[in-house]
Amino acid sequence: MIGGRLGKWISERPRWFHRAAIPGAVWRLKPTDATPGRKVAWLTFDDGPIPDVTPAVLDILDAHGVKATFFMVGDNVERHPELLSMVKQRGHAVGNHTLHHTRGYRCRHRRYVDEATRGRQMMATNLFRPPHGFILPWQLFAISRHDMIVMHDVVSMDYDATQSCEEIIERVKRLTRNGSIIVFHDSLKAWPRLKSVLPEIISWLKQQDYELRAIKR
Repeated sequence: MIGGRLGKWISERPRWFHRAAIPGAVWRLKPTDATPGRKVAWLTFDDGPIPDVTPAVLDILDAHGVKATFFMVGDNVERHPELLSMVKQRGHAVGNHTLHHTRGYRCRHRRYVDEATRGRQMMATNLFRPPHGFILPWQLFAISRHDMIVMHDVVSMDYDATQSCEEIIERVKRLTRNGSIIVFHDSLKAWPRLKSVLPEIISWLKQQDYELRAIKR
């Protein structure tokens, strides 16, 4: 989650200096096996799993026949391991979002890398997304030795209570392009908006000939 005015600014698409500060990270993905004439987008969900939200998100995805990637917080996985199993059993991908949703710029290097390592082991994944969209160079160097650093092309801002559903939908429609990695949140904070916008956004993407996939490494 990226908050406040900074989040609104970055959500208009990551700036060149944001990308330059995280070299080697994945911001968009264009698979070579995409169906000719069709585009691909990647739905991702941060900050779960949450019992009151994640199963409902899975139901929406199942109803539309699409797959996604869930970047999970270790604390939540420890409390609700059955949700980690549920996400995998339904054919979705899992990524690591640290143990405590830790901000790299407020954390000692060793602790941050340890959080990433323990999350990788707990979730059995080599996909990593830094919380709040930032990671320091030395943290990046250590973690990228083992993990794909998955960033984003579009931040929906579903977590922001000041955003209307219409604004969120318009933002995703306006910014999504072939290969976009779109960030949503399976969190209690986002759910009041996500439950309305997610079905509409999925329907629109499919109407625009997007294939919606889970990220695999």
